[in-house]
Amino acid sequence: MAKKTDKLTAAQKAKAASDAKQVIARNKRARHDYLIEDTYEAGLALTGTEVKALRMGRASLIDAWVEIDRDGEAWLQGANIPVYAMGTWTNHAPTRKRKLLLHREEIRKLAQKSAAKGYTIVPLELYFLRGRAKVEIALAQGKQEWDKRETLKRREADREAERAMAAARRRARR
Repeated sequence: MAKKTDKLTAAQKAKAASDAKQVIARNKRARHDYLIEDTYEAGLALTGTEVKALRMGRASLIDAWVEIDRDGEAWLQGANIPVYAMGTWTNHAPTRKRKLLLHREEIRKLAQKSAAKGYTIVPLELYFLRGRAKVEIALAQGKQEWDKRETLKRREADREAERAMAAARRRARR
């Protein structure tokens, strides 16, 4: 019996599109300032107006960090989700701390590793996945200034090498 494949209905296409990862905010500075070791996906406990503001695509992770308290709970600090324009007196505070939803074992590992000197937990990306707000956090080690310069030099050298190889391939085709 032949199966129908590669033919998606409009409803299946709509579901696939809604299930896809919709990035709201990225912390590009974190990848420059830190050496990323482990990444984790955490849920976010949000209020209604925060979700609506995120759906409008407005958020910033620039000055954000993750803190683990004595009770074994992870909190996202300093993330800016602007006030929802259509909100009323129920609107949220833009930079309030927000609870991260992680497994107890993940929180324990993060707390243990981040206690070491030079390690911290930083948010990398804020996104919707299957309708739920998620944040990608990373255990990161701070880079020295010379490390940052070295990374930029290496990236520039790789870019130059790629350009040279592309030019050589173009010449070879002629």
